[in-house]
Amino acid sequence: MKNFRAILWVFIVIMSSSINAQDKKITWKNIAENKDESFFETPEAKNIAENVLLYQRDIGGWPKNIEMQKDLSTSEKQNLVKLKSDPKGCTTDNGATCQEMLFLSKVYKKQPDERYKIAFLKGVMYLITAQYKNGGWPQFFPLKEGYYTNITYNDNSMVNILNLFKEIKDKTEFYSIQVPEEIVKMVDASFNKGIDCIVKTQYRQNGTLTAWCAQHDRETLEPAKARAYELPSLSGKESAKITLLLMSIKNPSKEVKNAVETSVAWFEKTKITGIKIETIATGKGDEKDRVVVESPDSEPLWARFMELKDNKPFFCDRDGKKKYSLAEIGYERRNGYAWYTNEPKEVLKKYEAWKKLYNN
Repeated sequence: MKNFRAILWVFIVIMSSSINAQDKKITWKNIAENKDESFFETPEAKNIAENVLLYQRDIGGWPKNIEMQKDLSTSEKQNLVKLKSDPKGCTTDNGATCQEMLFLSKVYKKQPDERYKIAFLKGVMYLITAQYKNGGWPQFFPLKEGYYTNITYNDNSMVNILNLFKEIKDKTEFYSIQVPEEIVKMVDASFNKGIDCIVKTQYRQNGTLTAWCAQHDRETLEPAKARAYELPSLSGKESAKITLLLMSIKNPSKEVKNAVETSVAWFEKTKITGIKIETIATGKGDEKDRVVVESPDSEPLWARFMELKDNKPFFCDRDGKKKYSLAEIGYERRNGYAWYTNEPKEVLKKYEAWKKLYNN
């Protein structure tokens, strides 16, 4: 029966996890975030948990972009054991570390194993240790030279950590592994420092608070550059999850409420209406291209990058040169990056209820 449920779950994921079912595959993210608890009591889940334990480094973190569900050969397992003491590559980018901790918690709930608990707690301590004194987190810890040392909101890296910490400090039991009280206190302090960092990094444009860049300088807290096409800017994408995190705080401080109010006003100001993004055939075999088309009835979109001085959307190729329409950048970057987002719509959807609750 357990094997049948596991097979059924795999089938459901394949059929429903994407609009284009033929391009679907079961990813590690799908598995870690699976809400069907019955899967986590199967032998398959336990086998995956063994891989997760192998990939964790002694420092407590995990490397990124690993499909943890893939079978490992004997030599691969031996190599991972040798890598245990090497902390290089541990990160929270692309969901790493937080996803592994979530998965272990789900398996522990159904198949208690002290090793899962120890690994989870090591992960908590890794995240606490990786935090800067100013409350931010770098993309990699130990630090990796380059833009990776910036305070990283990119792809919700820091928000993922703070959401995890929020569940632990609020004792919601979202994570099945009980955290000792002395560590809960450390998590609480770390969470508060992280929120303080978010408030302090909110960008002030001509005297008015707006939103956040995908990364901020760890010393000056100013918006910072990452890859060649990721220039200092205001982010329509990362700022959404940051604001939702702030809105989830019970009894928020005056500073947090102000950050929410001003970021919501910025989202309202910067929303783009009357367009949509379409993927069209180019006529060259199976090649597709991404274009902006007029669409009066479409829901609002926001640009991924906007100018710090006036919120004007911009786009960028690998040469680092700004362009002001998607069509102006090369085919590879035009189709290989998410230049628009609709994520702020969730902020606007929840705002009125939040306002009634905290701003009577």
